[in-house]
Amino acid sequence: MTIRVLVGEDNFLVREGISRALERMEGVDHVGSSEDLESLRTSVETLEPDVVLTDIRMPPTRTDEGIRLAADLRHSHPAVGVVILSQHIDLAYATTLFAEGSDGRAYLLKERLRDQQELQQALQAVAEGRSLVDSRIVERLLTRRPHTDPQLDRLTPRERETLSMIAEGRSNGAIAEELQITKRAVERQINGIFVKLELTESGDVNRRVRAALLYLAGEPE
Repeated sequence: MTIRVLVGEDNFLVREGISRALERMEGVDHVGSSEDLESLRTSVETLEPDVVLTDIRMPPTRTDEGIRLAADLRHSHPAVGVVILSQHIDLAYATTLFAEGSDGRAYLLKERLRDQQELQQALQAVAEGRSLVDSRIVERLLTRRPHTDPQLDRLTPRERETLSMIAEGRSNGAIAEELQITKRAVERQINGIFVKLELTESGDVNRRVRAALLYLAGEPE
């Protein structure tokens, strides 16, 4: 399947660099680029992308245009995925991005993208309805809460590590491989985590990502 990608980025050099990277990717069709929120909205209507790859801040206000677009697309174009590619770690933006679900949403940091393949994998994941969160954002969420929320203090160091990987969108199999334990052990550990955090259990990885982000950012369901 070819993924149709629309870019939203006001910085000329960054926009051109992203565009050239997309054009070199097999299975990716770079359908266009926009410099501001209004033209990006129009391009979504006319170009019908599968994924919008956008910065958070762009004209007219250079505040949260990318996040607002992602929220609006949930209702106007629910099949369109959004990858937020930013140089900023903002926990409020991360929470807002996933507030209505994490399906088809990703939050990545520009400086942390190591190569073209990593960006392509993110586009593929979002196009398939999955979610991704940069691990540095997860770390910031984790370090924000321990001194303010007694529930998080209930978790063991291993459970905190597992929660971090859940928030990154990793599957049970990927977590098991990382921790060198069985998938059954991971399942038991995850069930224990959500019991301690008083969050509803779910087999849906995307729902778990959302629950972890909302909880760690200070807005539990």
